[in-house]
Amino acid sequence: MEQKTITLVQNSFEKVKPIAGTAAEIFYSKLFELDPKLKPLFPNSDSSMKEQGNKLMTMLGAAVAGLSNLPALIPVLEGLGKRHVDYKVEASHYDTVGAALLGTLSAGLGDEFTPEIKDAWTTTYTTMAKVMIDASY
Repeated sequence: MEQKTITLVQNSFEKVKPIAGTAAEIFYSKLFELDPKLKPLFPNSDSSMKEQGNKLMTMLGAAVAGLSNLPALIPVLEGLGKRHVDYKVEASHYDTVGAALLGTLSAGLGDEFTPEIKDAWTTTYTTMAKVMIDASY
């Protein structure tokens, strides 16, 4: 992955951190809008979904920070991918998650979600998802 891509993703994520709770809500709203069949894979209470959102943003933050050291990040992503099999996540779900992530970033960053930043996030997410899928299926 190119350093420019990593820098764009890391810098734009810094702008999302202050709205992490809202970003998580947007993400799950978009995810369930894109594929309502995914909703049963998640807790159904508001407090549990808030906790799930916190986990999402923490893991995303760690992954984004880890882009600076890909050899160390890859085993973490592989482990995460393997755990997601236990949660009934299918390989096809990764595309939906990617679309929800991009939609969330667009909503959260507004005009700052430029085509260049969108491409950087697309490349990054696609790379991370491939590592997770390859480790699991």
